[in-house]
Amino acid sequence: MSILRKQFLQHIGQTSPAPQLIEVARAEGVFFYTPEGKPYYDLISGVSVSNVGHGNPAVVDAVCAQARDYMHIMVYGEVVERPQVEYARKIAEALPAPLDSVYFLSSGAEAVEGALKLAKRATGRTELIGMRNAYHGSTHGAMSLMGGEDWNYAFRPLLPDVRHIRFNNFDDLQHITTRTAGVLVEPVQGEAGVVVPAEGYLEALRARCTEVGAKLIFDEIQMGFGRSGEMFACVKFGVTPDIVCLAKALGGGMPLGAFVSDHDTMNLLTHNPVLGHITTFGGHPVCCAAGLAAMNYLEEHNLAGQAEQKGALFERLLADHPKVVEIRRCGLLLAVELGSSEAYFRLLDLFIEAGILSDCFLFCESAFRISPPLTISEQEIEECAALIRTCLDKL
Repeated sequence: MSILRKQFLQHIGQTSPAPQLIEVARAEGVFFYTPEGKPYYDLISGVSVSNVGHGNPAVVDAVCAQARDYMHIMVYGEVVERPQVEYARKIAEALPAPLDSVYFLSSGAEAVEGALKLAKRATGRTELIGMRNAYHGSTHGAMSLMGGEDWNYAFRPLLPDVRHIRFNNFDDLQHITTRTAGVLVEPVQGEAGVVVPAEGYLEALRARCTEVGAKLIFDEIQMGFGRSGEMFACVKFGVTPDIVCLAKALGGGMPLGAFVSDHDTMNLLTHNPVLGHITTFGGHPVCCAAGLAAMNYLEEHNLAGQAEQKGALFERLLADHPKVVEIRRCGLLLAVELGSSEAYFRLLDLFIEAGILSDCFLFCESAFRISPPLTISEQEIEECAALIRTCLDKL
């Protein structure tokens, strides 16, 4: 084991007892490379972070230019910084009305925390509703809405007055009442293993929230910025939430989160009390410059428009393999179902040997993830799919 790997285990706080320990030397496009020069197809993209590819020159140039001008000046919301303003305007233009006010933060979990607070502030209510098998982050509020007891039992007590309902279950919508401040939902459940909404479900959820005056909050942290086949999944499904949470690809590879609402609702955080929400590093100018460059690149190269075609190609090349039980897909996010966690963990070792980085889903350990940078070419998809099939042959 290299000295760096040993120091990683000694000095870096660990998230599991068995990290993969692949050492990264550099990354470009859809690949990253070890110090020995071994390439890996990146089928995780930092969990849908690197949508415009690793080392994208447009993003790198924007980061360098902004770092030369200025970095951190003042806590968020007090001084006018061009990267924040220009990026917020562009996001607002891409989202459906009336979502026009962006509150920048540093991460997706923070975005969820801010959205939950805003829903309670806007409604004067306390009950929050999440979905089973949903993941929203590891802070206490976000974890409270996460729909899996295996992940949060060790950290209770969490937020009070939280209820969980079943995604795609129309009968459960009756649990959303005039007590409910907000309903937090992923339009496509990512960590459940890419569960897409049933026909009419999001529309019914929207109608129920409107009926009882609850705020509908979309968590587009994983699906936003082209992954679904549209710039935002709420556009793809034609359902507009009251608040939308963004992160991951939002920063173009830099740490950035945000929640977005209409201006009047967002303005509630400015009084009673003043500083109803505050952040030091949220909306960091270098992160906003990177995100703006990435979003411009997404649009200029129509990467959202290509995501559906590229995802369909992956699906076609893998679906007929005898070890594949089914493929669940939305755009260029796929869950390739193997039927058992044992098969997945055997395959993971074969992937690492072959030069593929993938993982399972938090609530679905029997499927592996395909969510490469949206810049992946059809030739790279064909080559990667061939490698995957070779690994599947060895199961």
